[in-house]
Amino acid sequence: MDTTSENEGRILLIDDEPAILRTFRYCLEDEGYGVATASNGEQAQLLVQSEVFDLCFLDLRLGAEDGLDVLARLRVLAPWMRVVIVTAHSAIDTAVNAMQAGAADYLVKPCSPDQLRVAAARQLETSRMAARLQALEQATATTGADLDSHCPGMRAVLDTARQVADTDANILILGESGTGKGELARAIHGWSKRHKHDCVTVNCPSLNAELMESELFGHARGAFTGATENTLGRVSQADGGTLFLDEIGDFPLTLQPKLLRFIQDREYERVGEPQTRHADVRILSATNRDLNDMVKQGLFREDLLYRLNVITLTLPPLRERIEDIPDLAERFLARFVSDYARPARGFTEAAMAALQQHPWPGNIRELRNMIERASIICTEEQVDLVHLGFERPTLDSVPRAGAELSLEELERAHITAVVSKSETLDQAARILGIDASTLYRKRKQLGL
Repeated sequence: MDTTSENEGRILLIDDEPAILRTFRYCLEDEGYGVATASNGEQAQLLVQSEVFDLCFLDLRLGAEDGLDVLARLRVLAPWMRVVIVTAHSAIDTAVNAMQAGAADYLVKPCSPDQLRVAAARQLETSRMAARLQALEQATATTGADLDSHCPGMRAVLDTARQVADTDANILILGESGTGKGELARAIHGWSKRHKHDCVTVNCPSLNAELMESELFGHARGAFTGATENTLGRVSQADGGTLFLDEIGDFPLTLQPKLLRFIQDREYERVGEPQTRHADVRILSATNRDLNDMVKQGLFREDLLYRLNVITLTLPPLRERIEDIPDLAERFLARFVSDYARPARGFTEAAMAALQQHPWPGNIRELRNMIERASIICTEEQVDLVHLGFERPTLDSVPRAGAELSLEELERAHITAVVSKSETLDQAARILGIDASTLYRKRKQLGL
């Protein structure tokens, strides 16, 4: 039952004939696969409970054991593992039954080394393609913007990101909502030595502590109501690659000790299962919250923060990247008019000026959404103010002291104007005569 560990794929061989096990193992190890062997169903079950395998070759004749029974147990313990049935000519009908019970394919003994290698490569490639498709679907669902920038501050962040990408240092990405933290995380993964493996995202605000633990580490069948089968967690899916913890500031406090332990030791247990498992992942995380302030309030563990922010990258908000707005807007427009077959090809001077003067509280995400809407409703060659939702200003439309409007409306207009003309929020706060935290609360209260 010796094992080796490689990154090309983990394979479990189950056969009660030592000579076949030895031949199969040497053949597959020569191809760079990690291989474990078992001579009966009990040994196989113990291995599957302690390790994650991508593929299994299962002999249907295991002495007194019925291979179909072993297959059924494996399907429960590791539903993600692809199983290839190995059988003699006389048992082909049984192999077909096994495929109907969940096996992926079958081999007829005696089989040549080339047949074994081809079968392993085909099944592992199918598994990898399914994982890539899931990762692509996840990435496509997350809106981002191009990382090219004319802004010195943004270029400095990107330069640092490229420098640290090929290390395994944990990186904490800070920035307001919509600044492209997720896209930068995926770019860092793409620049890293782990780029051939998956970048798996966990959206921390979306689940409570119990469901988050299952999402992150996986769970065993029967661990809780509704747990009808064993599942791999995101940690296992990211093995060899990158785990991106999006909005880590919302990670449940009660679960933070388990996350800390995993980051330190790369060890974890699935919910409802005592076996300790291991995973080799690189941790990237992002948040728009002040984690240091959360530590002071007892809402975030200080030791976890130290582990996460070995390297810290802070993305500037879009209002501090005014020089990037024309390129971003034009790229978004080109993309959407192509998708929706619309006629717009550019922006009027007034529209572009308005885009550069807008404070962009929603940052790149807000810009993208605005351009998408404009590309759909514009029936002309140039997008104008009206397509962007901006009105041409008149004296009557500018809020002013003494006009018939509420204090809240006047305050909203004044804060918006000051922020849009300030280089930073700290500068805007000084102009308004309040501290930055008060400005943050007021903007949130006023929906800015």
